[in-house]
Amino acid sequence: MALYEHIYLARQDVTQQQVEALTEQLKLKIASLGGAVTKVEPWGLKSLAFRVKKNRKAHFTLLNIVAPSEAVVELERTLSLNEDVLRFLTIRVDEHEAGPSAMLRKRDDADRDDRGPRGPRGDRPDRGDRPDRGDRPDRPPRRPRDDVTAGAI
Repeated sequence: MALYEHIYLARQDVTQQQVEALTEQLKLKIASLGGAVTKVEPWGLKSLAFRVKKNRKAHFTLLNIVAPSEAVVELERTLSLNEDVLRFLTIRVDEHEAGPSAMLRKRDDADRDDRGPRGPRGDRPDRGDRPDRGDRPDRPPRRPRDDVTAGAI
């Protein structure tokens, strides 16, 4: 059987429980057609790059599927009839990615508080080592502008 990655986007006004129920329906549909869902990753409510069917956000869900192609065709037909699904994409892959997907890793990488101290800065001095600017002479006073005095008359 072939391996697939399937992502679908559900409308922003459906609840997370409805998205989970839809995912369970899809898993049952695939199982009834001789396939299996090996991994489900709900990515949550995310902003879209552009409006899709008057929605600015959508619930993203990734499914890793092992199934015959007929099961995937039926899955896509079912999703095209569902009004809560904005878009879907199914891609055949050689192997499924082990561990969390790139979207979930990105979320974990955002917690980068454990970064160490900064490395050497080359020939640039630190800001604390900058020479005092007290040796510069004071600026001369500004001369009055011609356009301001001409408008006052």
